[in-house]
Amino acid sequence: MNLRFSFIFLWAILTVGCSENAVTENPEDPEPYTALRSVAPFPVGVAIQSSRLGSGPHSGVVRTVFNSVTAEYEMKMKHLTSASGSYVWTHADQLVAFANEHDMQVHGHALVWHQSTPSWLENFSGTDMEFEDAVKDYITTVVQRYQDDVVSWDVINEAFEDGSGELRNSVFRRRMGPDFIARLFQYTREADPDVLLFYNDYGTIWDTAKLESMLAMVDDLQARGIPIDGVGLQMHITYTHPPLSNIVAVMDAVVQRGLKIHISEMDVRVNPQGDLSVLTDERSQLQKKRVNEIVAAFMDLPEENQFAITWWGLRDPESWLIDFWGNPEWGLLFDAEYQPKPAYEGFLEALRGN
Repeated sequence: MNLRFSFIFLWAILTVGCSENAVTENPEDPEPYTALRSVAPFPVGVAIQSSRLGSGPHSGVVRTVFNSVTAEYEMKMKHLTSASGSYVWTHADQLVAFANEHDMQVHGHALVWHQSTPSWLENFSGTDMEFEDAVKDYITTVVQRYQDDVVSWDVINEAFEDGSGELRNSVFRRRMGPDFIARLFQYTREADPDVLLFYNDYGTIWDTAKLESMLAMVDDLQARGIPIDGVGLQMHITYTHPPLSNIVAVMDAVVQRGLKIHISEMDVRVNPQGDLSVLTDERSQLQKKRVNEIVAAFMDLPEENQFAITWWGLRDPESWLIDFWGNPEWGLLFDAEYQPKPAYEGFLEALRGN
């Protein structure tokens, strides 16, 4: 890592009056360091939690480097509603207010996800029609509340099974039938005619069955005139897998359907085998290369198909990867001390065509 680069960046983040779009230069070094948001021709986002958005370095880095935010979990159904018709807006409102204050867009994540269904809906005792009415009312209430603030929504997240590509047997499928996805998109469009509507999933860049099911769903929606604007490709990858050619092929398939692409949940694991106890320079450089090639591939897409790239977390020790995989991991752009890693430089170099 370039220590001078890191010092300049962190010093500027913590200095009163630093620019929202560029890091103030160090008096001892006349070359300023520029934040991602002022270089990228598309929004660069990060997943955040409202509790971290105080006056400390976390919010300083977020507002200086990025111009798009996604709620890590605080805009999901289970966290917005604890009972039918009862909503808890506090944390989502705080996130939206932070974004508005710092000229950032908000991507809504996610209206429907089988793993974030509140118990009152999972155990709904009414008829199937009453169940669907409750889901429609939820979507309408949430989308219209944030109509002036949220530019896009993941209408549904992770609807297909791994390996088989079959629709998950969620409570939404059981109560609304196999065509429930189409109606979710319709209800969201009715609530906000202008918001962008996305389908979001993981594994489509290596799971052929899941990819085929997702593309078949898109084709069906488009053939019937049901609104869908884009696809979120969760970029939970490693420094070696999957091959870049797979990623490019999936992006091309989405582009061929005229949809926007959101690299929606990016992190790059460098310790998938669990062989590291500390991050080595070698793996850092391989991570940098991986980030660079993916951002470059995204830059090669037609401009109208580039929605955003969103990192799933700000700094390494806060990443979900550590608990999920049970290994030390360093999958994000910033280290524990809020210093940018070589991967950050790789992102910048790709934006600049290097």
